[in-house]
Amino acid sequence: MTVIVEDSIKEASASSSSTARVVWRLIGQYGTIAMLGLLIVTMTALEPSVFATSDNLVNVLNQSAIPAMIALGLTFPLVTGDFDLSIGNTASLSGVVACTLMRDVDMSIWMAISAAIMVGLVIGLVNGVVVTVLNVNSLVATLGVGTMAIGVNYKIAGGQPVGLSDSESFLEISLGTLLGIPYPVYIMIGFTAVLWLLLNRTVLGQSMQAVGGNPVAARLSGVRVERVRLVSFVICGAFAALTGVLLASRTGSAAVSGGDGYLLSAFAAAFFGSAVLRDGQFHIIGTLVGVITVAIGFNAIALTGMATYWQYLFQGLLLVLGVGVGSLARRRTAAT
Repeated sequence: MTVIVEDSIKEASASSSSTARVVWRLIGQYGTIAMLGLLIVTMTALEPSVFATSDNLVNVLNQSAIPAMIALGLTFPLVTGDFDLSIGNTASLSGVVACTLMRDVDMSIWMAISAAIMVGLVIGLVNGVVVTVLNVNSLVATLGVGTMAIGVNYKIAGGQPVGLSDSESFLEISLGTLLGIPYPVYIMIGFTAVLWLLLNRTVLGQSMQAVGGNPVAARLSGVRVERVRLVSFVICGAFAALTGVLLASRTGSAAVSGGDGYLLSAFAAAFFGSAVLRDGQFHIIGTLVGVITVAIGFNAIALTGMATYWQYLFQGLLLVLGVGVGSLARRRTAAT
């Protein structure tokens, strides 16, 4: 009789442990989506005539487009286990370069945009070389390169905004619409699809994920780890530059610090997105969900009349939650 009771207790304990493990795994994968859903439901209840409308949906997607470009690019070095703190400075410099070339050199719009993106590629290449060849920690390397970009930016613009006298065609890139939807939304969707395919359906993307998972094992498997890490920085720099160009095209001018504020939002989106559907792994869809979550939060703050400082509190909270929820769920899963 005693043996039967002990066996029943063990079975009940094992069943409880198994249930707890499943619950924590679900929290780790779907907790962030649940928070996004709660935010949407709450705002729909508070502002049904404004928030839950097609116009506001298009507005949120449009506001997500520029942050999405810089965050999607940042996802690549994060996947390989690196950080890039120069993305905001790269975006600022690229916007200034594009506007300066159009204003002072009378360069065509698409040539100027190409040159600006080339600037981002070069900055990404420098970041990658410093990190992989000189073996400098990515935080230190990209902080240093980003600071140099600030110096170049001030040299070009003299600390003043670079405005365009005839900017109608340039403004059309961000303010134009197709079927009632702004062009940046299409740009965001298109690049999201391309980058998802790159990261999940190509040898390069699989190599990046292998490097981020275990660089030693990846190297033993024949992956050229340093080259893969360098390419991730180049991709990141290019999309930071594209962010700066799109930002400048919204106003027809570029400020020397115009893209600096996108650094925090990009990291918040990427880390929050790492807890979406996957257990702490950075991925494209997760980053996009993170960007849209930030945009919805900002939209909610504006609609409810809250002060601007709440935006920073919200971004910081997302960054903490993105790391904390996944980390807590992994610990609880391992402990049960």
